[in-house]
Amino acid sequence: MLLKNIVKLAVHTQMLPILESGEETLVGGQAVMEGVMMRAPHSYCVAVRKPNGEIITEEAPLHRMSEKYPIFKLPVFRGVGSLGQAMQLGVKALKFSANAAMTEEEAGKESKEIPAWIMTANMIFSFLFFVFLYKLVPLWITTQLEKIYPSIHGQILNGLIDGVIRITIFLGFLFLLSRYKDIRRIFEYHGAEHKVVFNFESRTPVTVENAQKFVTFHPRCGTSFLLVVMVLSMIIYMFLPFQSFALKMASRIVLIPVIAGLSFELIRFAAKNGGGLMAALTAPGLWLQRITTQPPDDSQTETAIKALEGAMELEKTQGGELVIA
Repeated sequence: MLLKNIVKLAVHTQMLPILESGEETLVGGQAVMEGVMMRAPHSYCVAVRKPNGEIITEEAPLHRMSEKYPIFKLPVFRGVGSLGQAMQLGVKALKFSANAAMTEEEAGKESKEIPAWIMTANMIFSFLFFVFLYKLVPLWITTQLEKIYPSIHGQILNGLIDGVIRITIFLGFLFLLSRYKDIRRIFEYHGAEHKVVFNFESRTPVTVENAQKFVTFHPRCGTSFLLVVMVLSMIIYMFLPFQSFALKMASRIVLIPVIAGLSFELIRFAAKNGGGLMAALTAPGLWLQRITTQPPDDSQTETAIKALEGAMELEKTQGGELVIA
């Protein structure tokens, strides 16, 4: 059973960029195993429903990266800092939820926690898998196609084909994961998180009944951000002056934080200015959320509310300004 949970943890880690947003000034969250993590600017809370129906929580203060390290107040850098912290927090929340699930597996036996080295190995594997699937494979396929069809030689056309292949792989991988029962469960908790955030942002009492009235598609979801990253990557790769496979691959790895930071700034700018740009950036992500979010039941929505209440209660003691989009 430990091995099964480690595999589930690895699959869930791959979904982190899809399931959460890195914005540090807004209330948001992330689906975890049988639960939800909600975060405010200076606090977070993870709520997980155990097999016996009990909801357990873990909450802690949260310091903004921009407050801790001034460099992360600068454009592009602030995106890298916020997203890095979101990923770190997401992994911590996943570990809590995985451990909560393990404690109920065998009654009467001593519960075990996932060792720290397994979490580290999981993160390294997830990063390498990301580089392999979304950087190496599209570039290799494009290179092979170029050998077969010399007419596609050229930076712009090459970059366009590479980008289309990358997005196709992403959509295919996401569709396959959605067929997995445990992933469908986390998509339901993802929907619960969005409904509760919408309920909170509407300034109406946050209850299961009220939250269930809202849709599961939220414009601030990580799904929208990830699609912006892929489109921006495609555009940037079109203008890289490298010809060799090795240099092209190296540039794709080196530019990961730069593209993430630029994507963050683009979405931030669009959100502040509103109008057609924001709609254009978020529309594909909203369409894709028909896969990554599913309607939750009342118990899942209740769990998301418990996480929000825990984060808000702790936020009151942190003294930070809370911005509601």
